[in-house]
Amino acid sequence: MVSLLGIVSASSAAATVVPRTPAATVVPRTATATAHTFRNPLNTGPDPFMTYWRGSYYLTTTQGDAIRMWRSPSLSTLLTADPVTVWTDSDASRNRHMWAPEFYRFGDRWYIYYTADDGTDDHHRIYVVESDRDDPTGPYHFKAELAPPNHASDYAIDPSILKHDGRLYLAYAGINQYQHNGINIAPLSNPYTVSGDSAAIDAAGGCPEVREAPEFLNRNGRSWMTYSTCDTGKPDYQIWMMSLPNGADPLVPGNWTQHSGPVFSRADDNGVFGPGHHAFFRSPDGTQDWIIYHAKTTSVFTYTNRTTRAQKITWNADGSPDLGRPLAMGATQDLPSGDPGSGTYWINDDGRAGGDGTLAYTGAWNSGTGCATQCFWGDDHWSDQAGNTATYGFTGTRIALLSVRDTGNGIAAMSVDGGPEQRVDFYGPIRTGETLQYVSPRLAYGRHTLRVRVTGEHSTGSQGSFVSVDRAEVYTN
Repeated sequence: MVSLLGIVSASSAAATVVPRTPAATVVPRTATATAHTFRNPLNTGPDPFMTYWRGSYYLTTTQGDAIRMWRSPSLSTLLTADPVTVWTDSDASRNRHMWAPEFYRFGDRWYIYYTADDGTDDHHRIYVVESDRDDPTGPYHFKAELAPPNHASDYAIDPSILKHDGRLYLAYAGINQYQHNGINIAPLSNPYTVSGDSAAIDAAGGCPEVREAPEFLNRNGRSWMTYSTCDTGKPDYQIWMMSLPNGADPLVPGNWTQHSGPVFSRADDNGVFGPGHHAFFRSPDGTQDWIIYHAKTTSVFTYTNRTTRAQKITWNADGSPDLGRPLAMGATQDLPSGDPGSGTYWINDDGRAGGDGTLAYTGAWNSGTGCATQCFWGDDHWSDQAGNTATYGFTGTRIALLSVRDTGNGIAAMSVDGGPEQRVDFYGPIRTGETLQYVSPRLAYGRHTLRVRVTGEHSTGSQGSFVSVDRAEVYTN
C-alpha cells in the first residue's frame, strides 16, 4: 500500500490488514442502550457558547455570515438538532465574517454579542443585537456597536460579559500595548452601552501572539477569567487563567492575579489538539459546572476541523476551577445532572455496539488499529473497491456516521432502508479523525439500515478512492 493514500498509509502503519470475504460478514450487537450518556462532538463549528434555559440547551458557534443557534432538550442530541438562523445583517459594513457570538439574558430580553466586518479582517468590530421577546432564538434587532472611546476605531473580536459586584463589563480581544489580540475590559452602563475607556490586561500565555476569548466564572469570592492563547491554528492553542477578588475594580490591571501555566491544553494521548475558545454552562439542575470548547483531532496547523465538545469541570480546594484534561473525542461521558437523556448509543466498525446495532460487510475490507486516537476504539475499516458495502442495522430515529477524512479518500454512496443513494465525499486535505461524514434524515422510530457503498470514485483533489468506516452514533428519540 503506497504512502500517498492517506487512509491506507496511516491506518496500516501499525496494523495487520484483515481482508473481508466477499460474503456478508455480520457482527452481532452487544450491550444495551444507555440513556444517560453522550459522546462528543456536539457541533461541527468552532467558538462555542451555550446556555441551558427553561428545559433546553441553546448553542451558538461561528458560522460566518450569519448567526445560527441550535436548541435541544439533551446534550446528546445537539449534533443532530436543526439550526435556526437568528441574525443576518443587510449593512455591508458589518455583515461579513460574523464570529464568536455569545448571548445573555438581562431582564426579559436577550442580547447577542459578536464581531463582524465588511470583508476585511482588520475591520472587525463588536456589535450587539437585542431580542424582541424573551426567547434566545429571537427575533432580534440591531442595537449598537460597542467601542470603548480609547479604541473607537480599533480591531476588536471575541466579546464576553463580565458580571462583577453587580456591574457589567465588556471583555474582548483587541489591540493594546501587549498584543494585536490582547485582553481588554471596558465598563458598561447597560447591556448595549460602553460607558468608558477599556483597560488593557497584561495576561501571560505561553505564546506571544494571542490572548483572546475571555470567559468568566464568579465563585468562592473571586471572578475567574479564563482565556485562550496562541494562534488558534496551532495545536498548542490553550487556556490560561487570571482572577480578581470580589470588591476589586476590574479596570485596574494590578488587581488581577495571574495563574501560573495553562489550565487546559493539548492532550496528545487522547488525540486532542488546540483546545480553547470556550465557555461555561450549568447542568439543568444547577449542581454541576461544565466547559464547552473547540478542539481538533490533528496536530497539523489548520483553522479547519475545530469541533465543539463539552465535559464536566470541578473545583480545587483553593476555590479555583479545575478544568481537567481534554477527553478523547469519542469518550463516553455521563450527561449533565438533570439532563433527560435520549437513549443514544454507538456502533463501532468492528461490530461492537452500545445498543441494538449490527454491522455487515460485503467485499474485501481492510481493518486495523494504526489510526489510534484518531478513531473510535482506536480502529477502523477502509476499502477502495467499487461495490463493497458496509451496512449498519439500528433501532432508532436517526444515525450519524463519523470516520477519518484524508487525502486518499473518495466518494461513498449512502442509502437508508434501501432508498435512493446520496453521494458523500470523504476526502479531506488534512487527515482528521472522527469527522462527521453523514447524518440520515429523521425516521420513524423502529428498525432501519444505513448502507455505505464504495463507488471507486474520487474528487480531482484526492489521491485515492478509499472510504473509511468508524463510529456510528444512533439516536432513539
